[in-house]
Amino acid sequence: MAYRQPRFSRPSGATELLLVRHGESRAADPANPFPLVDGQGDPELHPAGRAQAEAVAARLKHLPLAALYATKLQRTRETAAPTAAALGCAVEVDPDLHEVHLGAWEGGLFRQKVAELDPVYLEMQRQQRWDVIPGGESPEALDARLGRALTRLHHAHPDTMIAAFVHGGVIAHVLHMATGSQRFAFTGAENGSISQLLLTPEGIKVRSFNDVSHLAHLEAGDGRMT
Repeated sequence: MAYRQPRFSRPSGATELLLVRHGESRAADPANPFPLVDGQGDPELHPAGRAQAEAVAARLKHLPLAALYATKLQRTRETAAPTAAALGCAVEVDPDLHEVHLGAWEGGLFRQKVAELDPVYLEMQRQQRWDVIPGGESPEALDARLGRALTRLHHAHPDTMIAAFVHGGVIAHVLHMATGSQRFAFTGAENGSISQLLLTPEGIKVRSFNDVSHLAHLEAGDGRMT
């Protein structure tokens, strides 16, 4: 008897979770800071981000998604909207999936500090802790709230596939939780990318990270994939 390599099948009781990073949000401008929601910057999508959201919907509309989730911040809800329209379903807001809190660097200031290679930003990278920024969120706080969110999603949707439209910092920390990697090992997920996880009673398993194949036709004028 010959034994072929088996294809993947979702384990009994597991939740297949697609983490979709929101589309590109509008540029930060010190003269026009982002509005704040609960102290966090809340920019709307850039036109490139809206195109990314449509590409995500074209990718996901044929999948058997049982539920869609987003965060309290509008860039995730705007990204989820085309997929929700294609599937004819609502988008639920989870209270614990919002982006990492950047403390004193909210409102768009974080992007400026990154561009300037501010010494605090460089120290944040060295320590791999967001709370090096004054008022920033600690890894321990992230562990707690994202752990709550993932537990809630798993309990609500066993044996199904769901999608959550979230943020780059959230994706990075969840994959760190799943793999035991350095905390910032998975920063840099592209806007509109899809990462695939399994939520199981034994823990989180990673199937893919930063899939952008559905965005290949979208190129900015400077040649970057948007």
